[in-house]
Amino acid sequence: MALQEKIEQINVETLSSNQSAKDAVAEAIAELDSGKRRVAEQLPDGTWSVNAWLKQAILYYFKIAEMKVMEVGPFEFFDKIPLKKNLKEYGVRVVPPGTVRFGSYVAPGCVIMPGYVNIGAYVDEGTMVDTWATVGSSAQIGKNVHLSGGVGIGGVLEPPGATPVIIEDGAFIGSRSIVVEGARVGKEAVLGANVVLTASTPIVDVRGESETITKGYIPERAVVIPGTKAKKFPAGEYHTPCALIIGERKASTDRKTSLNEVLREFAIQV
Repeated sequence: MALQEKIEQINVETLSSNQSAKDAVAEAIAELDSGKRRVAEQLPDGTWSVNAWLKQAILYYFKIAEMKVMEVGPFEFFDKIPLKKNLKEYGVRVVPPGTVRFGSYVAPGCVIMPGYVNIGAYVDEGTMVDTWATVGSSAQIGKNVHLSGGVGIGGVLEPPGATPVIIEDGAFIGSRSIVVEGARVGKEAVLGANVVLTASTPIVDVRGESETITKGYIPERAVVIPGTKAKKFPAGEYHTPCALIIGERKASTDRKTSLNEVLREFAIQV
């Protein structure tokens, strides 16, 4: 029987006493840890498909994992999920007290400053998770992404079919920005400091003569800053947060040069 079928047939009420079911859950988490499987995958047409059964496996793992004392040098932890092992062999740099949980995948060439990567997350090659940045459960982070200091990438486990937060290749997420509730940031997009993206945040494209408003997705190579938008309430009119698309990275230069030019041209705080 295939691993997916084993997970989908688990009865949560008998899970704790069913060794074959527990073995299937452990196998699924180990494959997430190794990068053999991932919670969400990009399809050839650019859309993303969610492997809900793997998110369900993570939820089952929380149920069967036992609380244990874990000692790392002078630090003591008391938790269910162990830390990721063999970082040197993976080619991943983790700076103390950065934390990468077992069941997450971090590819070779990544640098984890004193930040946090949760179970089920996928962090691809060459990405920097900067100081106090967090990568939540099931979040998908592409290649050569920079998550600046204090960035919060939200986790999405329930419902299992919900799309996780996705940051595509080459994106730059500015300091203290927050991306949650399954929002997606396209390839090589630039978010300035303090941008907040939720499923309901208006994304206002102001590059044309009239605004265009969308939600949930920042287009490839877009340059985004935080803004506000007037909204009427019974008590009066107030300004609520939005994300403003004000420009785009130039195609004529490589990623590094383009990013530097964008930050200067639009005076973006990062």
